[in-house]
Amino acid sequence: MNLFDMLFGAMNDQASVDSLSERSGLSSAQIAKLLPLALPIIIKALTKNASSKEGAASLSNALSQHTSTKPMNLQIQHADKEDGNKILQHILGGNYSNVVNDLSSQTGANQAQIQSALGSLAPALMSGLSAATSHANTQQASNGFDLGDLVGMFGGSKPQASSGGFLSQLLGGGKPQQTQSAMDGTALISSLLSMMK
Repeated sequence: MNLFDMLFGAMNDQASVDSLSERSGLSSAQIAKLLPLALPIIIKALTKNASSKEGAASLSNALSQHTSTKPMNLQIQHADKEDGNKILQHILGGNYSNVVNDLSSQTGANQAQIQSALGSLAPALMSGLSAATSHANTQQASNGFDLGDLVGMFGGSKPQASSGGFLSQLLGGGKPQQTQSAMDGTALISSLLSMMK
């Protein structure tokens, strides 16, 4: 199982869904629609940001501040939603409002619920990425860990945004081959590991 699928699975298990529903007011069905749309968008935006030295340094710093190892449902339950939405605004930049609007229209949730849900998810996602990059950096230093090993953890099949709408445009027009390469995590992990050397 790759890293993306592990994060998605942890956020999509029943305990996490229950915590997210409680925090946001979304139904389980709405969360089931939201997660496979929102997570690829966030990962792609992180990857794009980390493609520059400055962006990678900023992301590395952010990951160092999110190092919780609690179960995902507890991280969601106790997440600082204000911090989470600041993270997302930084990651998505000028696209933040458009992403929230499109997720709202595609899930049937209002914008406040989407912001609440994403704000609860973002710190937990950052902690998951922090743990992965920390582990990779340790392995790289001690065992000559190959970047391909971590990319393999991150790669593989991922949920795709439905065709049409702003999210599809952001993911590359809904074309699987473009979306796949944009979200495989290679650029993100490469940039982070280069900053840690």
